[in-house]
Amino acid sequence: DVFRKTLPRILMIVEEIDRRFCEEISRKYLENYHKIDAMKIIFDGQVRMANLAIVGSHSINGVAKLHTEILKNRELNDFYMFFPERFNNKTNGITHRRWLKNANPELYKLIIEKGGVECLKDTNKFVGFLKYVNDSKVLKALENIKLKNKEKVVAFVKKNYNLDISPFSIFDVQIKRLHAYKRQLLNIFHIIYLYNKIKENPELDIVPRTFFFGAKAAPSYSLAKNIIKLITSVANVINNDADIRNKLKVVFLENYGVSIAELIIPAGDVSEQISTASKEASGTGNMKFMMNGAVTLATLDGANVEIFDEVGEENIVIFGLTSEEVMKLEKGGYNAWDIVNSSPDLQKIIKQLSDGTFCQNHEEFKEIIDHLLAHNDPYFVLKDFDAYIEAQYRINSLYEDKKRWLQVCLINIAHSGKFSSDNSIRKYAQSIWHIKEMAKNG
Repeated sequence: DVFRKTLPRILMIVEEIDRRFCEEISRKYLENYHKIDAMKIIFDGQVRMANLAIVGSHSINGVAKLHTEILKNRELNDFYMFFPERFNNKTNGITHRRWLKNANPELYKLIIEKGGVECLKDTNKFVGFLKYVNDSKVLKALENIKLKNKEKVVAFVKKNYNLDISPFSIFDVQIKRLHAYKRQLLNIFHIIYLYNKIKENPELDIVPRTFFFGAKAAPSYSLAKNIIKLITSVANVINNDADIRNKLKVVFLENYGVSIAELIIPAGDVSEQISTASKEASGTGNMKFMMNGAVTLATLDGANVEIFDEVGEENIVIFGLTSEEVMKLEKGGYNAWDIVNSSPDLQKIIKQLSDGTFCQNHEEFKEIIDHLLAHNDPYFVLKDFDAYIEAQYRINSLYEDKKRWLQVCLINIAHSGKFSSDNSIRKYAQSIWHIKEMAKNG
């Protein structure tokens, strides 16, 4: 009705497109009305804009290999079976000019010193950096560059939040839009877990950690804002607890945007890419971090799958449910209470959300508790909790082996060239837009 009042003539055209398309479906599927209802453009008083876009397009692509397969096999399967020739993959990319040359000039200088200035024009040549994986001078240079970048963040945090953090701690970073499927909640649960372990045993031997969050929540997204409140409340408690002895710090970077990203990404040690498998279309933060020498801690979701394929399982820390396992659990058989009842650590954490540990208002985090228990943990935070804890222990052990850690960082940098936006745009130009690259002058 809104469409009709606003765009009456356009609606007439959409109705005609819908009529003709339904005739095509009917001819192919012999008046299978279930199939027609699933695919038609106008249905149940609505204009299905995605269906209209698919019918009107000559090419349909996912923005990561896994995303494309999910579109073909689940979300848009009816359309894939009808238009198989239209579906293809074009993995997202990032620009090395901004996220390396501008954001991390010292690392850029090192790379062109070893690989030549042509690296930035053809990022596929970054793989040549692999020849230095056992070069102690190059590894030391990487370490020094990372330390300088971390010192910039230390100064920023001191100036803006009056908080002292150590550049020699692991900088563990999750910066992205706040959404339940991206699972900032899993991250903060691990932080609470570590806090509890240190409170129980102040001598606990871990590498000091500084956890960074940067995120914005949609104005009406109440759960997301409640998660931000939890992060900042936990940060306030941990950062002011003398018993922790600077083993843990938590920083929520306010008003997160590109300028802060250009500061924190070159300083990151751990790149948190922990969305529920099958939910992230692609993600590009993971690419920015790997290019700047961070180790990716990830589920096999979005472009994480392709990073895994590039660097190998020894050079990325993977955990948790696969997309196939998630889809199977979504069909039934998952009970969040069973997970909690079998885990004393989770029981304690959930109790702390309402017992005044992190907020005097005992009802403050009721929405989070309901999301996990009353709504049966739709993004499997509780299910993946133990696997995530184990993965974080692997990060700790890897970081203690300084040479190995730096080698992993170098390997990630060297393999980041594949994820250049130049490559992505070139693929669009060649197989979708059918346009040629302009000749370069000079």
